[in-house]
Amino acid sequence: MKAESIRLVSDTQRAYAKKVIDTAPAGYVVKVAAETRRDAQNRKLWPMLADIQRQVPGMSEFSTEDIKHRFLNALGTEMRFLPALEGQGMFPVGMRSSTLTVEQFSGLVELIYAYGAKHDVRWSEPQAA
Repeated sequence: MKAESIRLVSDTQRAYAKKVIDTAPAGYVVKVAAETRRDAQNRKLWPMLADIQRQVPGMSEFSTEDIKHRFLNALGTEMRFLPALEGQGMFPVGMRSSTLTVEQFSGLVELIYAYGAKHDVRWSEPQAA
């Protein structure tokens, strides 16, 4: 049996989810959680970060991945630091946009829009009306 994700949007999906649970072998695990970010949200994020990188003074020295981490930090995403294996400093862990819920990811995009507006960023991707 393959791993499966079922988005519960109507009674049809709920019935299918119940069927999958009823036919699953013993020892399988079921997880019900809020939906994580959608592909469309992720596709929107990277052009926005590139716009920030190109247009905001001082941001060109950071990669788009680093800029994303800065916004995740501003959003209040949990971050921890662990010591390097050989004791040569610390490194951050725990900041991953892929684990954000749809609502949290929307908050991240809105935060980036607000920051961009403050710095007169012209978005390469048009905003939804």
